[in-house]
Amino acid sequence: MSGRGQVTPLPVPRDDEVLFVALGGLGEVGMNVALYGRAGQWIMVDLGITFGDDTTPGVDIILPDLSCLEGQENRLAAIVLTHAHEDHVGAVPYVWQKVRCPIYATPFTAEFVRRKLTEEGVAGEAKVKEVPRGGRFMAGPFDVELIPVAHSIPEAHGVAIRSDGGTLFHTGDWKLDPDPVIGPPTDEATFRGLGDEGVLAMICDSTNAIIEGNSRSEAELLPSITDLVAARSGRVVFTCFASNVARLQTISRAAAANGRRVAIVGRSLRRMDQVARITGYLRDVPDFLSEEHVGFLPPEEVVLICTGSQGEPRAAMHRIAAGTHPHVVLDPDDTIVFSSRTIPGNERAVDRLQNQLARMGMEIVTNRDHFVHVSGHPARGELRRMYEWVRPKVSVPVHGEIRHRMAHRELVQQLGTVPHSLLPENGSLIRFSRTESEIVGEVHTGRLTFDGKKVVPLEGGPLRARRRMVENGVATLTLVLDPKGKVLTDPQISVHGLVHEEEEDDMTESLARAVEEAVGRLSPAARREDEPVIEAARIAVRRQLRSRYKKRPAIEVHLARI
Repeated sequence: MSGRGQVTPLPVPRDDEVLFVALGGLGEVGMNVALYGRAGQWIMVDLGITFGDDTTPGVDIILPDLSCLEGQENRLAAIVLTHAHEDHVGAVPYVWQKVRCPIYATPFTAEFVRRKLTEEGVAGEAKVKEVPRGGRFMAGPFDVELIPVAHSIPEAHGVAIRSDGGTLFHTGDWKLDPDPVIGPPTDEATFRGLGDEGVLAMICDSTNAIIEGNSRSEAELLPSITDLVAARSGRVVFTCFASNVARLQTISRAAAANGRRVAIVGRSLRRMDQVARITGYLRDVPDFLSEEHVGFLPPEEVVLICTGSQGEPRAAMHRIAAGTHPHVVLDPDDTIVFSSRTIPGNERAVDRLQNQLARMGMEIVTNRDHFVHVSGHPARGELRRMYEWVRPKVSVPVHGEIRHRMAHRELVQQLGTVPHSLLPENGSLIRFSRTESEIVGEVHTGRLTFDGKKVVPLEGGPLRARRRMVENGVATLTLVLDPKGKVLTDPQISVHGLVHEEEEDDMTESLARAVEEAVGRLSPAARREDEPVIEAARIAVRRQLRSRYKKRPAIEVHLARI
């Protein structure tokens, strides 16, 4: 769990205060982790991951850095999970052993997390405490109530966190959907009752705060998708978030209305299907075909649902587009439907995937072309209604990039009914009280990832060096000297990713001359030592590349003495 440098730890909460700090999810969409503290203890709400993008080459999964908890793990009373999206639960199997506290979740989320813990070999140790939907329990100093909300996955919940210091409401991900297809709608009476009780602060989803109006209902999609499938003669391939169980049901019904059967393609879709059926969902949906059977069906009789709507390189859709999927091969007459939104940061990957599919001759359909997706998050109209119902004294916009959270705060200020609004960053420590709520300090946050099987800081030395190599190229220099420092052979230099092939000879010759001159300028004593020679050679290469070629590559110097 360790990060780099000096770590600012979590304080020990006093009996007369309620503290809040986010370790992820602010200034980004993903990696949601929130801590609430009182009377010497903390609870954690969600423990998610985010994914690598073009700025993090070679990185698939990014984890939150929990170094601020080191030495205080016994003060963490519980992890409370709002729902089973990876950006809210994905880090649990990787870092649970560092905190080793009970995990509270409703049946669907609990089953999903158990399977992930099993994959990491820690299911027998982790205590997953299943809570009924809408359940209430004590966790450390807090009376915790899970309040059902509509979202794009079963059993999403907001969290009412009660104590003598006041009630905080952590919304999690939510929307106002009168017919969410799976699960109940977000209930107005419940939230009005919470508001009547008195809410000190609402820590609220900001994802769609820049969008005016209201998110549309999942139920509205069925006729639109049914018509889309009816108008196609080849295969219709949907790619969507694997966790969107309601979308699986919607697509299945649209396929059935057109006499087609549905196959799911991708490991995470198969896992989500299994979890849903075990916990009582998708009961009216026929079993999905496996990807192995797809090739035996006439194109006009099949609908596929594939992972990879965000352009993920290991997902099914990417492998199909690259022609490397072992079972699925598409034809130019097929139609690809992106039934999802593009998460900020994934735009380039999605564009590349769509362009590759278009080159193959297939029609690409997105929400810009046809009504094929609804969001699981509240737009500005829904935010206004939630604030009208809950009536908090303090608003804390979370879950979103800075522009989303600033738009959220602006909306709250326009309402004029919420006395105070705070806009923290990851690591900002907030103290809530009945008289005054404010940011009172900072704690350490950071990002971790995997280097092989080892968890390391994302900005650590090896990963930083790799990014530099990808962005700026590599120059490798080999020097052979005698014990007195005489250069015995011409310096051997190889360059990668710096210039075109026809320019390489000229570059390496100029670099070799610069290195020989630099070593020759050293004193006889310095030439007998390895470090001065290596440093002089490195500086000579760096200066030459910077001044003549405007390059800043990683430079590796190998020195041999004979």
